[in-house]
Amino acid sequence: MKLSTSNRILIVTGLAVVAVAAGGLLAPRLLRGLIHLATGDIYRVLTQPYFHLGHLPVTLGFLIKAFAFLVALNVFARLIRQFLQKEILARTPWDEGQQYAVSRVSGYLIFVFGLVIGLQSLGVDLSSLVVLGGALGVGVGFGLQSIVNNFVSGLVLLVERPIRLGDRVEVGGTTGDVMRIGGRSTWIRTNDNEIIIVPNSEFVTTRVTNWTANDRSVRFSISVGVSYGSNPEQVRELLLDVAKKHPDVLAEPAPEVIFAAFGDSSLNFVLRVFSVNQVQTPLRLKSELYFSIFRIFAEHNIEIPFPQRDLHVRSIEAPITLARTASLGERG
Repeated sequence: MKLSTSNRILIVTGLAVVAVAAGGLLAPRLLRGLIHLATGDIYRVLTQPYFHLGHLPVTLGFLIKAFAFLVALNVFARLIRQFLQKEILARTPWDEGQQYAVSRVSGYLIFVFGLVIGLQSLGVDLSSLVVLGGALGVGVGFGLQSIVNNFVSGLVLLVERPIRLGDRVEVGGTTGDVMRIGGRSTWIRTNDNEIIIVPNSEFVTTRVTNWTANDRSVRFSISVGVSYGSNPEQVRELLLDVAKKHPDVLAEPAPEVIFAAFGDSSLNFVLRVFSVNQVQTPLRLKSELYFSIFRIFAEHNIEIPFPQRDLHVRSIEAPITLARTASLGERG
């Protein structure tokens, strides 16, 4: 019978306990001596100072306690952030982006305050960290400025909120939905379900297109050309009819048709519609509208012309000779 990992750990632990108990019964003095020797060596390793931070000796035991405290503080801050977002902020009238920003900033503040209190409880004199702060400043100046820049930019994004969770944005040639605003970077999901990780500084220092900054409705423009023999009023009515019948086109703001220009070989129109449901899939919406426009134009015999050119010869001095190529039968 194959044992699982948990069962193996349980068996090994039980055997170790049995061995220690048997050793205590059979050779108590030897067992106490081994324990004293092992604990003495461990205590000496844990309490041996490597260097001093002010008046505080930095030992292996201190480093272990500091590491465990940082891990526990990080887990605690994350749990508090999740509790705020799911149990408290979710019941407020704030939108999802505001709830996310408040929970993120709260998590950062809890971590910072907990770090200060924890360092003091471990015996660290915060005034002695001035030297480390200067060294950190030198490190930032040489190699960490991009990390600090992105972190500060992330705080700006959470407080100023030029972009929010779920917004449709375009930055640096990448278009997608904001999925996560982290301390260093922002996650954007494209229509191909790819996650593009963009540094936060790009949202602060470069131009960003936010399609849904004011509201979720976005206007789309569909360009159409018809032949010069078509009735512009009929074309306008047909385009409006196509827009009104599409389920994802908003009735308010109402669709409109613009007579854009007299083209070289066509009358150019632009159909403008608003949509909320297909903000993330603009090409799909345009494709569906183009299919409907092509079908309704074919039903009403409205021609969609292709580019063509007419050649007019005004005058020519030399005589024109028309050559006719002989067919195969005439050559024979």
